[in-house]
Amino acid sequence: MLKKITDKIYCLPYERENDRPNLYYILGEKYSIAIDAGNSFKHVKLFYEELEKNGLRKPLLTVITHWHWDHTFGIHAVNGLTIASALTNNKLREVQQWKWNIEAMAEREKTGEDIEFCNQCIQVEYEDLNEITVIPADIEIEDKIKIDLGGVTCIVEHEDSPHSRDSLFIYVPEEKALIIGDADCEDHYENNGMYDKNKLAEYIKYIDSINFKHYLIGHDESESKDDALDYLKSQLENCM
Repeated sequence: MLKKITDKIYCLPYERENDRPNLYYILGEKYSIAIDAGNSFKHVKLFYEELEKNGLRKPLLTVITHWHWDHTFGIHAVNGLTIASALTNNKLREVQQWKWNIEAMAEREKTGEDIEFCNQCIQVEYEDLNEITVIPADIEIEDKIKIDLGGVTCIVEHEDSPHSRDSLFIYVPEEKALIIGDADCEDHYENNGMYDKNKLAEYIKYIDSINFKHYLIGHDESESKDDALDYLKSQLENCM
């Protein structure tokens, strides 16, 4: 199941039914890191089993792209330390207080705290809602850090995005790869599942300024920079 995207980057592919995102793995000579923690202990376990099958060591660090459940509910199960933006951790501390039963989930849909699609997928992933464990990341960043893995580096940067205010972007210059999580998707929490025109315009400007070839996203196949920009510009034209 593990796919090799570049010489140093691998991916455990997304699954639609339970909304599992792509989990990325960046192989360094000294250390390796993962991008996103998946949506459950089972998701993390599958990821690590696939790494082992391919002779790859467990990641020392896991970088979280944003707070949404499918990228964070596996944090408690990952190896090593986790890194997230301060905004992501603030939201995860809030989600820690949520109750996980059908009634509480339905109430959060009514108040807008959560959305129906997420609750449906959570119930597919978790036969027992009591197994849900939410914790914040170990390390918070406010701006940008550079991680030297040995022979390959990761530049981790916090920027706003059309999808969520807390997004982290991971740029791997040696592989000409940009990992964005769900950053280029519509906003289902603050903008009724639509794009904010100004945020989308700023996002296009931001990624266009980065020298990359591989555009690695959360819930679909990777794309080229040109294809990604063409699509996003077409969406911008359709924004109200």
